[in-house]
Amino acid sequence: MKKLYVGNLSYSTTEDVLRESFSRFGQVSDVAVISDKFTGRSRGFGFVEMPEDGEADQAIEAMHGAELDGRTLTVNEARPKEARPPRRAGGGGGGFSGGGFSGGGGYGGGSDDDIPF
Repeated sequence: MKKLYVGNLSYSTTEDVLRESFSRFGQVSDVAVISDKFTGRSRGFGFVEMPEDGEADQAIEAMHGAELDGRTLTVNEARPKEARPPRRAGGGGGGFSGGGFSGGGGYGGGSDDDIPF
């Protein structure tokens, strides 16, 4: 079983078109065109999964540099997804971290020494 990365896709290329293009080389078990989660528009790449390694290798050989929907494809064996650290820098991060709500705890903002316990 090999998962192939297919890059430089036209934004109009559908999963059906991708499946049809790669099924010439053998059985295709899964196809995914990756889209932006906010806009829904294609991000210009996808993945094709083929159960037979030999057929997948033939597909890479034939489809890398081939033209599909007016674009020259980049096709290679997909690398495992790298574990990326959570995005913290760059603003937007919700929550109250660093929001100035630390300290005092009362309306006076002073120390707890004034409370007669």
